[in-house]
Amino acid sequence: MSRASLDKQPRDVAAMFDDVAERYDVTNDVLSLGQDRLWRRAVLKAVDARPGERVLDIAAGTGTSSEPFADNGVHVVPADFSLGMLRVGKKRRDDLGFTAADAMRLPFADASFDAVTMSFGLRNVADIDAALREFARVTKPGGRLVVCEFSQPVNGAFRKVYSEYLMEALPRVARRVSSNPESYVYLAESIQAWPDQRALATRVAAAGWGEVEWRNLSGGIVALHRAVKSA
Repeated sequence: MSRASLDKQPRDVAAMFDDVAERYDVTNDVLSLGQDRLWRRAVLKAVDARPGERVLDIAAGTGTSSEPFADNGVHVVPADFSLGMLRVGKKRRDDLGFTAADAMRLPFADASFDAVTMSFGLRNVADIDAALREFARVTKPGGRLVVCEFSQPVNGAFRKVYSEYLMEALPRVARRVSSNPESYVYLAESIQAWPDQRALATRVAAAGWGEVEWRNLSGGIVALHRAVKSA
């Protein structure tokens, strides 16, 4: 199946990411007009991991989001449920401990990490609330959660232009640069169906996280949600 439907069957979504793994990072750079690099830096700053801390980077893909942590002396575990992504990442950075993992059933002990971060992956999980609870389970008391995900632009006029780009221009560009352009039709549809900033914050809090806050990046195209596990 080349395009995962919005019911997000895990096997279909994993297969989709396996298909695009080789050109995934290049395609994202093109489609985001280079903004993805700014978003990754914002995640790094929000997690605020210190050397020696343990960070779980779930939905790490090929590891581009994990590399800055490792380069700063943080013990990072890049995890993903797409084996294709993990294979590409391992070829690039064989020093990182790439791990196959399902966000809804993480293969880690309770209170294993000082922080959990997920960039552009929560939208693809079949049970978002179960995943958020799992993140809390594996996080130490006082530990942090940072979720970077597509969201809703705050300006109405810009939101209309952005919506048209998602549904019309993005798939056309993807056909030129991606190995599986149909997967980017899924991407556009999943972004359109995703809850806005406040709705996601409510779900994070309901999963047991405290001090939930968010800030918008690129006018709300992306939102960075941060929370703390209570002691």
